[in-house]
Amino acid sequence: MVQETTFKRILIAVDSSPFSLKTAKVGFQLVHALDAEVALLYVIDRTKESVNIETGPTREQSEMILLKEAQETLEQMIKMYNGAKQLYKFTPEGFPKEEILNTAKEWEAGVIVIGTHGRTGLSHFFQGSIAEYVVKHANVPVLVIPPQIK
Repeated sequence: MVQETTFKRILIAVDSSPFSLKTAKVGFQLVHALDAEVALLYVIDRTKESVNIETGPTREQSEMILLKEAQETLEQMIKMYNGAKQLYKFTPEGFPKEEILNTAKEWEAGVIVIGTHGRTGLSHFFQGSIAEYVVKHANVPVLVIPPQIK
């Protein structure tokens, strides 16, 4: 039996890249069109911590910098695009591709909106694609926003 999909809870996965502004814009357009609840998700990627014992910053300082970046990014997007009837914010720590799927499942999202950087060749091979992973492993529809969207 096929599970019925509901688009009343939309999870928008973002980061601090310029591509994420486009993702948030399209995601919020979908939220408004469907009169849906929305959750903004910014995964604090531990692999981006910069810790140097000799010259600083410390692990705690690096964690605070990443959390502040996440909070500022979410607040900027909320100011630009919000107007939803219900908005949630999530800033889990971990690997983005895993945390996006975990949050979608826990929050019971009906659709995931995610952007892609459009990497190809060796860059794609070595870094992989978070969006591609999410599409392959999600239990709900995934709307992927390409970098060419204006």
